[in-house]
Amino acid sequence: MAEATGKTNKIRVLIVDDIPETRENLRKLLFFEPDIEVVGAATSGEESVALATQLKPDVILMDINMPGIDGITATEMITQQLPCVQVIMMSVQGETDYLRRSMQAGAREFLIKPFTSEDLVAAIRRIYQLGLTRRPKLEPTTSVPSTPGKDGTGASAGRILTVFSPKGGTGCSTLAINLAVALAQQKQGNKVALVDASLQFGDVAVLLNLQVARSIVDLVPHIDELDGEMLETVLVPHGSGVKVLLAPPRPELADQVTPSLVEKVLTGLRNLMSYVVVDTDSIINDITLTTLDLADRIVLVTTPDIPSIKDAKLFFEVADALEYPSSKTILILNKSDPHSGIRAEDIQASIKHPIVAQLPLDERTATSAANYGVPYVMGNTRTTKLAQATASLAQYIANVLTEKEEAAVAAPVKLGSGRLSL
Repeated sequence: MAEATGKTNKIRVLIVDDIPETRENLRKLLFFEPDIEVVGAATSGEESVALATQLKPDVILMDINMPGIDGITATEMITQQLPCVQVIMMSVQGETDYLRRSMQAGAREFLIKPFTSEDLVAAIRRIYQLGLTRRPKLEPTTSVPSTPGKDGTGASAGRILTVFSPKGGTGCSTLAINLAVALAQQKQGNKVALVDASLQFGDVAVLLNLQVARSIVDLVPHIDELDGEMLETVLVPHGSGVKVLLAPPRPELADQVTPSLVEKVLTGLRNLMSYVVVDTDSIINDITLTTLDLADRIVLVTTPDIPSIKDAKLFFEVADALEYPSSKTILILNKSDPHSGIRAEDIQASIKHPIVAQLPLDERTATSAANYGVPYVMGNTRTTKLAQATASLAQYIANVLTEKEEAAVAAPVKLGSGRLSL
């Protein structure tokens, strides 16, 4: 059922599905896309292998459940013969085991039926671009040598920013998300990854209104072969431009993620991104310590209440024991309220560390952003004082991380003379 084509300036797609209606529907979904062309259709895994060899498509839409050779087996056979071909696996089932087996076989994307035409087209274009980055490694080409950068790969290594609070309820996840988006908005070309390292009960997916189709747990079988291409397959794109590595979809899966994997993931993302923002759990365990150790800067979040201030003070004692330099930790006062009775100057005097920025208490904006899954530095709320303060904080952090601390926007406030009894 192959369809020959002489055009080479379009993304060439092969459809593989044993149901005629599904094949036809996929054709219709792609018919009006000017940069995509369906070059053939196969009714079985066996036929897909033969047609892939004959047509050499850029992308294959592969159904996972078919009689005879199933989609996973066919994908493995095709990617071994044609490593430049990118495979999108399609299934009505979204179990983690299916996703993991598909990725092990060589698939680069996993779509759960039914999906929209927007989801399909976005996935095709995304993995097609990924395929273009792979071709220079797989095919002999003439390339211009790059100038070695800070990471030795031809580009400057990115910066890791770990957002942490030893006390829950301080708004740590919300701040991490909005900092990531603000960093992405700062400068065209900024590539930002957001990592949810609160592995058991991470909220990043909910706060960004993202479906957990893939997560960090899908990298567990690939810990010994982890590279940039593999990392790209599990990053979930968000409308802000930030790419997100989500926490496992179920708490019990968190045990599969080891500190070694987290270290390799963050190191890999550092070489792919301008900034890597890590949201953490409130417990200092092996995973959290790994993110803190690797961080270029730690954003420590506290709020104007005695328990939170006490915990922040204890964290600095831990940081001293870990021999972190004082400059590594950026102290933030979140939910700052002039009516709380506790001043920033008092907190600084007690903790003996400067507060870099104060983010105003604005429960309405923060709650609305959480409920709608839209960061408050985006959309209609980006002009609020909370959004402006967060954007200024992001600018300050960017300046610090690029060794321009003197140009920081949010200058630390001066230490006051007040004292807190903790």
